[in-house]
Amino acid sequence: MTYGEILFRTATSFVALLVLTRLLGKKQVGHLTFFNYVTGITFGSTTAEIIVNRQITLLQGISSLVLWSLLAFSVALIGLRSVKAREILDGQPTILVKQGKILEEALAKQHLNIDDLSMLLRNKDVFSPEEVEFAILEPDGKLSVLIKEELLPATKKDIKVNVAPIHNIPTELIVDGKIVEKNLNKIDVSVVWLNQQLKKANIHSLDQVFYAELQLDGSLYIDKYQDINP
Repeated sequence: MTYGEILFRTATSFVALLVLTRLLGKKQVGHLTFFNYVTGITFGSTTAEIIVNRQITLLQGISSLVLWSLLAFSVALIGLRSVKAREILDGQPTILVKQGKILEEALAKQHLNIDDLSMLLRNKDVFSPEEVEFAILEPDGKLSVLIKEELLPATKKDIKVNVAPIHNIPTELIVDGKIVEKNLNKIDVSVVWLNQQLKKANIHSLDQVFYAELQLDGSLYIDKYQDINP
């Protein structure tokens, strides 16, 4: 196999893999269930075979990727429409801790030991099962934890402090010296207003700004390039 052929097969496989994974959606990354994991591994190994195995033609390899994508998409579609199918494919959430008590049988069914559970709890900043009202192992392997109510920190609502409603999240307005116009339009802020705020901060050119973000309170957070390279 020549270097040119390797480059061509690699580039073609890359484009095909990129297109097919985009068509399958973001669940591959966002919620990696066992089925998603197997699908991702299969995609990777099939692509590698297409690149290095001369006995597999490029058309055969791409056809295999397309067929696997169609099967994965069909299975995902069935899972969307059928609760039972979704349970079979992705599994169900499993309660591991209930009202401070470890459910040993549930732990064993998930092939976890007490050390595994302790590590998962510590990842949630919980250092004792006694603090937990419920700990649920999700189908993607992550642990959701509900702390006992009496151990939760007091909120502003608990101490009856009035809080203004939040209408926007912090929004980036300038990145690398360039205005993010789509964000200006999204929060109904004009370039004129932005320039006025920059002038108030003694900034006269966008080239001086590395990053600027509109805060929840309406103020503008500004980070200058000179902060990075004094």
